[in-house]
Amino acid sequence: MLDAYTSFDFTDGPWTRQVFRRGEGPAVIIMHEMPGLHPLVLRFADRVADAGMTVFLPSLFGTPGKPLSIPYALGEIAKSICIRREFDVWSSDRSSPIVDWLRALARKAFAECGGRGVGALGMCFTGNFALAMMTEPAVIAPVMAQPSLPSAALSKSKRSALGVSPAELGCARERFEAEDLSLIGLRFKGDRLSPSERFDRLRAEFGRRFEAIELNDADAKPAEVPPHSMLTIHLDDRPGTPTKNAEKRVIEFLSAAVHAPQK
Repeated sequence: MLDAYTSFDFTDGPWTRQVFRRGEGPAVIIMHEMPGLHPLVLRFADRVADAGMTVFLPSLFGTPGKPLSIPYALGEIAKSICIRREFDVWSSDRSSPIVDWLRALARKAFAECGGRGVGALGMCFTGNFALAMMTEPAVIAPVMAQPSLPSAALSKSKRSALGVSPAELGCARERFEAEDLSLIGLRFKGDRLSPSERFDRLRAEFGRRFEAIELNDADAKPAEVPPHSMLTIHLDDRPGTPTKNAEKRVIEFLSAAVHAPQK
């Protein structure tokens, strides 16, 4: 599936990552879930590109194109928790260092692709990155798909934590109002990795600017793991299913935002 993409290495600060690109039109940065840039993430990215946007897919961890497996996922999770300095897995009140690199990628994507701005979609481990990226003026359409950081949501404070700094949160609130922007979040109702308290916090912070798509666990496509990944593993791809409708809504949201004329 990666044969349809071009790729380049992008460096900013101490980080260098391979980025895959496909499509034409304004840019959307899609940040993959654990364990990496697997084929079901590519399937979603293909659909975003087919809707008239240029998709940028940074490979943040894992092996690009490698199929999913439970051992593969567990190995990458262990590396991210124990080794990788660019990810802050446990913090409740700051974002991961790699977000600075992602903001720089957004500036590059906007300069090259134009439009009103850049969409940013994070999944699972990267879900909160989309919100933290709002301090970059080029980013205008964040989507948080089953945001799972900070990890180990055992206490009430951790379950409601967003994994962004107060400054990042405040910037997002100000920009949403000043620029008439909004945010989408997706989760399954029984998902303990992306708890309901996190979405309650997003509602409290952003009010009508936050659109929550919360589906019943029974809406998920059966898989080896419990319902979690609405746009990939647990997407029931049949027309009219709740997860398929959620995918459609996300793509429409991104397209409308990045193609909208400047106000």
